[in-house]
Amino acid sequence: MRTSRRISRRAFLGSAAAAVAAPTIVPSSVFGQNAPSERITVGVIGTGGMGMSDLGHIINFQDVHIVAVCDVNESQKGHGRNLAKEHVEKHYAEKAKDGTYKGCTAYKDFRELCGRKDIQAVVVGTPDHWHALASVEALKNGKDVYCEKPVTHLFAEGPIVIEAKQKHKRIFQTGSQQRSEYQFRRAVEIVRNGLIGKVHQMEVWLPIGHTGPQGNPNKTEIPAGLDYDMWCGPSKVLPYNEARQNFHWRWNLAYGGGQLMDWIGHHNDIGHWGIDEDLGGPVEVEAFGFEYPPENILPLYDAPHKYGVRCKYASGVESTITANKDLGTKWTGDKGWVFVTRGKLDASNKEWLNKDFKLGDFTAYTSNDHRRNFIDGVKTRKDCIATVETSFRSIVPGFLGYASQAVGRKIKWDPKEMKVVGDDAAEKVLKAMNYREPWKLQA
Repeated sequence: MRTSRRISRRAFLGSAAAAVAAPTIVPSSVFGQNAPSERITVGVIGTGGMGMSDLGHIINFQDVHIVAVCDVNESQKGHGRNLAKEHVEKHYAEKAKDGTYKGCTAYKDFRELCGRKDIQAVVVGTPDHWHALASVEALKNGKDVYCEKPVTHLFAEGPIVIEAKQKHKRIFQTGSQQRSEYQFRRAVEIVRNGLIGKVHQMEVWLPIGHTGPQGNPNKTEIPAGLDYDMWCGPSKVLPYNEARQNFHWRWNLAYGGGQLMDWIGHHNDIGHWGIDEDLGGPVEVEAFGFEYPPENILPLYDAPHKYGVRCKYASGVESTITANKDLGTKWTGDKGWVFVTRGKLDASNKEWLNKDFKLGDFTAYTSNDHRRNFIDGVKTRKDCIATVETSFRSIVPGFLGYASQAVGRKIKWDPKEMKVVGDDAAEKVLKAMNYREPWKLQA
């Protein structure tokens, strides 16, 4: 694997890109609703937690066939590429008998999956530090992409992913699934229809992080079947530790962004939707209240377990993004307030919560199933509810918060040009992208 990555990568990518053409979908009126030509062929990159969750949902769509999976982990801890392959082929066993399904191939290298001409759409369910590379590789090979949030690990990756999506004219859905849930859509419609009046404050509450190991820190031997060097990919290679693998890579900034970046793509995304900043952003950002794990834990986890980011928008809205025991988004205006989180919607006027209450003329994009919305986008070529352009801007305040914390001062931000104003040191921190050789990100 390592030899082919260093020696033949350029030749492999060149031949794969040249071979791929945009997928053609024959109308269902010709062959029937679930004819083989009407089914979307999907490959899944990353078969751990979220990747398997996405796979388990999409596999039940009658107009989808999952034909490939990819993971650097062969099989361990209940997941891995071989187990995913077995799961998929078991699901399609009956279709294999009648010849409508040709099987699922398991790959260790995502570039091989992306290079297949017969794959139309790719799901990226990897750890954060792989999101941009896998997404761009798929886009360059003519695939539509569903990528888990946060859509990028580094700020500098975002504009490149956006460029690739637009350049190759692909459909892109980010896994910010709250946009496809009723209570969040209803909250946004209450705010956007002006029922709470002019919004002056937005509060975004995200989880508190960890100050101690969340796995066994004494397990430091790389498991058989895991290509750990490939797992680290473009990020630095830290010594293997089980407490920093599986779900818990999130708490080290080499691979994740702590609870701040893990959740900002959910609740701040909804916040931006409510104040009509999907393609905008703050004009001023200041970090406060950052607290880090104790010294003996810092080599393992170095993301802050407590954090605060204060933002100001050109509209006059001021927001705070903080670590909190409660989670959710609250908007306050001069006529009332609205709060929403998973499983709960509340407001100063309870009549607004009644489904029969007419809120006004603004109606939010309606999607009741995030993955279904993606597949429909692949078929219709209509933008999905959580495009990369929107989802990246939803997480920019988090990146700016980290930059503000690093330089120790407030940052002025130009959301149109996507650059720091008058602070070269903050701009340098924000836009650093120190990929490990030989990895590069190009649209």
